[in-house]
Amino acid sequence: MTVTIAVAGKGGTGKTTFAALTIRYLLRTGRAPVLAIDGDPSSNLNLALGLPLEATIGQIREEARDEVSSGRFQAGISKPEYFAYKVEECLVEGDGVDLLAMGRPEGPTCYCAANNMLRNSIDRLGSRYPWVVIDNEAGMEHISRQTTRNVDHLFIVTDPTMRGVAAAQHIVDLIRELGTRIGRSYLVMNRVSGELPPPLVEAAGRLGVPLAGTMPEDPAVAALDMVGRPLIELAEDSPVSRAVAGILAKTVG
Repeated sequence: MTVTIAVAGKGGTGKTTFAALTIRYLLRTGRAPVLAIDGDPSSNLNLALGLPLEATIGQIREEARDEVSSGRFQAGISKPEYFAYKVEECLVEGDGVDLLAMGRPEGPTCYCAANNMLRNSIDRLGSRYPWVVIDNEAGMEHISRQTTRNVDHLFIVTDPTMRGVAAAQHIVDLIRELGTRIGRSYLVMNRVSGELPPPLVEAAGRLGVPLAGTMPEDPAVAALDMVGRPLIELAEDSPVSRAVAGILAKTVG
């Protein structure tokens, strides 16, 4: 049975750091293989994992739309088989973790049949893995439209500000509006220094999502980014590594 973990949050909150360290935690605790799905076009999860990226699901969708509209679609292969093959072609294989990048979401001229077939292909692919980790954009686009997969654990990553809590509230509201099937949701605050001020704790408490833990400011994260090294190379005893491992140990197990 596949367990799906999703990470959401507005840009710059550290959600990709959390997603990458979640994948490393799963690998270090003997839960390989893991399928990583990069659902945020701007997150570069592949760089955080130290994996190359050559194609995205968004590119497949655009190619299929162009081929269908021009009458150049390949003969001798059904459309579901074509999309299943293309999804496999997009898959980047790593050491214990494979990566699938979604790319740009569909636009107003979307090829809906392609979206449905891609969704089915992605779900079939995910079912081959015991663990799936999805790095989402704040709009939850790919959870709501690109996969029918249930999410067992959703981590909403934010910064320790009232604006950050408001952004988290937006994600919580969006999940309810979309009817997204979520098992358990958690709040994670990043770049926390010292105790959280009571007004912030009270505001977070009104979200209806438990605060699973905090991540401290860690200069080692910026140091790796500056030299273009993957975040999974972060020392396991670094403050943020220990924080993420502690959060996951008490939530995911």
